[in-house]
Formats: sequence, C-alpha cells, structure tokens
Amino acid sequence: MRTAYSVETVRNAERALMALLPEGTLMQRAAAGLAAACAGLLDRVYGARVVLLVGSGDNGGDALYAGARLARRGAGVTAALLSPDRTHAGGLRALRAAGGRAVPAADAAPLLAGAALVVDGIVGIGGKGGLRPDAAGLVRAVEQSGTPVVAVDLPSGVDADTGEVHGPAVRAHATVTFGAYKPGLLIDPAREHAGALRLVDIGLAPHLPPVPEAEALQHADVNALLPRPTAESDKYRRGVVGVAAGSARYPGAAVLAVAGALRGGAGAVRYVGPGTEAVVRHFPETLVSTGGPAKAGRVQAWVVGPGLGDGQEPRETVDEVLASGVPVLVDADGLRLLDHDAVRARTAPTLLTPHAGEAASLLGKPREEVESQRLASVRELAERLRATALLKGSTTLVASPDGAGPVRVNPTGTGWLATAGSGDVLSGVTGALLAAGLPPLDAASAGAYLHGLAARQAAPPPTASTVASTLPTAWRSITREP
Repeated sequence: MRTAYSVETVRNAERALMALLPEGTLMQRAAAGLAAACAGLLDRVYGARVVLLVGSGDNGGDALYAGARLARRGAGVTAALLSPDRTHAGGLRALRAAGGRAVPAADAAPLLAGAALVVDGIVGIGGKGGLRPDAAGLVRAVEQSGTPVVAVDLPSGVDADTGEVHGPAVRAHATVTFGAYKPGLLIDPAREHAGALRLVDIGLAPHLPPVPEAEALQHADVNALLPRPTAESDKYRRGVVGVAAGSARYPGAAVLAVAGALRGGAGAVRYVGPGTEAVVRHFPETLVSTGGPAKAGRVQAWVVGPGLGDGQEPRETVDEVLASGVPVLVDADGLRLLDHDAVRARTAPTLLTPHAGEAASLLGKPREEVESQRLASVRELAERLRATALLKGSTTLVASPDGAGPVRVNPTGTGWLATAGSGDVLSGVTGALLAAGLPPLDAASAGAYLHGLAARQAAPPPTASTVASTLPTAWRSITREP
C-alpha cells in the first residue's frame, strides 16, 4: 500500500530524524537516491548533459548534490540558478568541485535543447499558490524543449497536500520523492504532472504517525479484501444485492449495473424496475420482481439510481431503498432524487458514488472547484451527508463519513473509463462487495480498483459492456486463482 502524508507531518518527521543524525545526512541520503534514479533514466551517464533547475530551498540543495554525483561519473552538469544569492551553498560547492558549473536561470534556455535530462529542484513540498513569473517562464521553456524531466520530491508548481495546480507547473517524466509519498503525488490534477513515482527511503518511517492522509491500495491489499466462497457458502452467504435501476429511456443502465453485480461476485442479484425484459434477456440468472424494492425479497445491500430517470415513481424508489435497513449505494439519477436528511438519518451504511458534476450539485459549488480540489471535495461530501463518498474521475477518491482515517486513492483508473455506462458497472460491482459484507470504504476501494483494472485489461477501445465482461479476468489477476 502506498501511504501519503501531509507536508506538516513529513516536516515533523524530518526534524525528529535530523536530531538523531549528523548534520547534512538526510540531504545526502536524498541526493544519493535522486542521483541513482537519474542515472537509471540516462542511456549512459558519462558524457550526458544534465541541467539542474535550482531554487533557493532544500530541493535545490538535493538537486545540486545529486548533480555533483552525476558529474563525478562523467556527466556534463549545469545548474540554472533562480536565486543565485540564496542558492544552497554546500550543494553549489560540491557541484563545482565535481566539475559542474552554474549559470543564471535567464541563460538556461539554450542549454535545454541539447540536454539529456532536466532535474527540477525549483520549489519544494512547501510551495503554495503557484510559481513566481521567473520560475514559470523557465518551466515553459523546459516544456517547449521536450527534454525529459525528473522532479525532486514533487513537480514544482503543484500543491503537495491537495493535488491542486495553480498556473504553470512542471510535467515530469518521473518524480523521486523522499521518505513518504505526499497526497498531491497520488491525486489529480497534480498526479498527471508527477509521471512515474519512485520513493527513496531516508529513514522517516519510525517517525511517521500510523494514520496517513491518503493511501492507495495495491494488488495485495485488494486481494486481502475480496470475498471467497467456502464449502458452506450459499447465495445468501456470498451476498444478494438488489438493483433498482433503469427506465424505459435507459434500459441499458439496468443491464450494466446487473452485469457489474453478477461479475463482481454476487451470490444473486434481485432486479427491480422497468428493464426486466432486457435484464433477463442478457442475464437469465437474475431474480426479478414486479413490485417495489420492499417487495423484492431478501437482500444484503441495494444499488439504486443508474438510469432511473425523473419523476415521482423514481423518487419513491429511492426513498424506499433508503428506508431499508441494509447498506445502500446511490448513484447517477439517485443522487439527484435523494433526500439529504434521509441519508443523514440512516443507521445502515450509505455509499454515494458521484462524478464531479454530481458532487458539485450535492455540494452547491461549481464543478470546476470540485475538479481542482478533489481531496477537499470528497471529504466535505462525506462529512456533510454522513455517508461514505466515492468521487469518480481521473483519480477516484473514497472518504469515510466521519472524516477519520485516510482518503483512499484508486491507482488503476484510466481514460478508457470515460465511456457511457461505465459508472453503472462500477455501481454493480461495488454493490456486490457491499452485499458480501465489506464495509463501505473497502467495498468502494476494491470496486474501483477492479473496475479500473478491468478497463485496462479489456481490448481497446473498451465499452462499458466489455469492462463488465473483463471483471472476472481482473479478479483472477488480483487473486491469482485459476
């Protein structure tokens, strides 16, 4: 599992560790890891031209010391100094002693075109509010050159704590971060700027708290969460999920939600809605009901909302599902129709799965604000409605209703999921995991992970249907079951 900590937490851990070590040890550890990563990205170190973008902070010092290591191996290293009078003195001496040189940042543009690698040490993890004009101009020049960039700790211009990007920011091919991941490295829009991530262990772990700000599950974590049937299992032990979805206009939403539920491991699916004919035609194993949700029979969780449409009858369906005493997942049209007070009053768990536009409507704020402040938005939504919230998007995030614990970040998302009906499949597979007994945070995290992995493994360009049909393949790749 990748765990991410806030800037303040990392700074506190660094201070605690530095008090136990000789002066400069931590920077040398970081520089050694950074130099090794840079060397790995070069075809060869000897003779390679490397440009360091050096600001006034410790990130600039890391870059200078790493540059000195590369220069000692025969690289031609030039440091472009944004603040020559405030450059890390020890790092600059080390670079010059190793044969490197330094120039003002204003003279850096001609050097970029012939460089094999650029090392971004402009701003550290404490940077806020975007880059100053001189730094922004240098970043634009780097982007125009097309030279690969390695960011030191995080790309300059992104917010380490929130993942926000204010104005120009470095787009790195790789980011070498020290001691711990920072939330902004895992969360868009900043994640798009980070490239491949490499964590350098500098000894912080004993000084970090047990609960991070954010965490991203990996295969092993999801494997531990996924339910497996035993010899004593029946459909109820495996989990029966009710699906209230679809309409005359959107029958496909019902089919896709049922597909996600069946291929997400449900013991059985009970379907309620006007899409019965289409659902049974595609999935004859579905149990259908002609009455409302209360008359559908025994279920361990409900999925409500995909393709319901508008009107009094869909609203009553949502109300009836919310009145049940089992976990409920609300998606799509259900999010527009739900009574906020009814959600807050529920004693059984509720999971909301909006995309940015739906979350904006629930929060009463512009969509652009939700997209640029994804971490804050998912936390606010969960706390305001006292429900687990899964915010879909380029980075899918999951937050607990009480605001406690880390926000889960899904690492398997792909742009191929930007296709009609993919959210209905996600609702189905996540609902199946809820019915199997997973807590909402785990069900949402594992469901999003499976969903994203299936989209990556489906033959491109995938549709929602092919994502659903690839879910068993994704499941097997995680569990390694035959």
